[in-house]
Amino acid sequence: MPHTNPLVFAGIAPHPPIMVPEVGRDAIAEVRSSIDGMASLTQRIIDCGAETVVVISPHAPLDPSAFVAYDGPQLYGDFANFRAPTATAHAELDEELLNEITLAAAEENLVVMRIRGFDLDHGTAVPLYFLQRNGWNGKVVALGYSFLSNDEHLRFGRCVRAAIQKLGHRVAFVASGDLSHRLKPGAPAGYNSEAHFFDEAVVDAIRSCEVNRIIDIDQELRRTAGECGYRSMLVACGVIDQTNPNCEVINYEAPFGVGYLVAQLLSGYAGLPPAASADRADETSAYPDIPALARQTVETFVTTGEIIHAPDPPATAGGSDFLSARAGCFVSIKTREGELRGCIGTVDPVKDTLAEEIIANAISAATRDPRFSPVQKSELPNLKYSVDVLSPPERCAFEDLDPEIYGVIVEDESGFRRGLLLPGLEGIKTATQQVEIASSKAGIPSGTPVKLSRFRADRYSE
Repeated sequence: MPHTNPLVFAGIAPHPPIMVPEVGRDAIAEVRSSIDGMASLTQRIIDCGAETVVVISPHAPLDPSAFVAYDGPQLYGDFANFRAPTATAHAELDEELLNEITLAAAEENLVVMRIRGFDLDHGTAVPLYFLQRNGWNGKVVALGYSFLSNDEHLRFGRCVRAAIQKLGHRVAFVASGDLSHRLKPGAPAGYNSEAHFFDEAVVDAIRSCEVNRIIDIDQELRRTAGECGYRSMLVACGVIDQTNPNCEVINYEAPFGVGYLVAQLLSGYAGLPPAASADRADETSAYPDIPALARQTVETFVTTGEIIHAPDPPATAGGSDFLSARAGCFVSIKTREGELRGCIGTVDPVKDTLAEEIIANAISAATRDPRFSPVQKSELPNLKYSVDVLSPPERCAFEDLDPEIYGVIVEDESGFRRGLLLPGLEGIKTATQQVEIASSKAGIPSGTPVKLSRFRADRYSE
């Protein structure tokens, strides 16, 4: 069943920089549930096929009477202010959508003011970091709210929805914001014994899928809570107005006296067409252009900052355009000595063609793998590339696994934690090893019941 509404997802994301591993370091253990929640939220956005994500943040530069939008063509943020300059988030601005939002707002006598020369604030950069770290790649519109009335924030959300519907592209909306900052002694904004009622009201409204109750929250209680996400949520309420929301609290926790909520308000996932599995190649040499495309992508991007256009793919011997098929893929970058330099991929395809998928994942592997600093120009001659093209995952039993043939996806029973391991990895000889390592990557404790899926991966290497 295809999508009929181009607004394919709406949700709420927290934004404490301590969630970012390069910032939080050992302290991320305290926010592990939120980190896992963001992985789940990202997967939902990927499953919905979102090509663009609109994020609204409370920490963008504020204008009393206008909503702000970061201008492009490239949006960039890092965590240098939090002693982690190598942790970055950057994306291409969806100029077309921002123009439509601006026009729709103007029709309602609302102003969208573009701001130049600003890096993304942490309220935008944290959600974007986790979206990209967990495999989503696409364009972004980054907004900030204003000092205007609650009603005007709702109207602005409706303008965003109208712009999305006019263009018809698949778009996800993320309201960035933390809940109460006063939940326990020592909290950043001090302690207030009444503050928890605000968080409970928001969480209960979402659990019952009565989102309008957020609009009606007592404003004195909101001020008591010392929150920073209410206006973002108001805009989200406007965005999903006149739709049938399907809500879920993915995660809520408050380890430092601040409420961190990951939630779904709307998901338009209705079964996207399955990814076209690539024809299995007997030899890498049958498709020499695949790793070459990854190389060209990275070398062009690192050298010039430009994203190459997908080439017109040659037809395979069977007559089908292999690079025109839709398929998930992983791009791996290694040094010529065999040391991993970056690896990022997508299980479910995000782009329309495999060629575009390779281009997006190659750039992410070179610049966004949180384990490594971005690839530098001086390194390029010493790098080699491989691409794993994935078949659609299928549910399986443990007995169906074979780490030489199949990759594995391990999920806990809630589906919040999800780990993946490619097939044919050196040193992994048994299904038990494979499942244990994938579970560890997902933060799933040993002995926890898990759901398993398997997939094939055809590897094309230089």
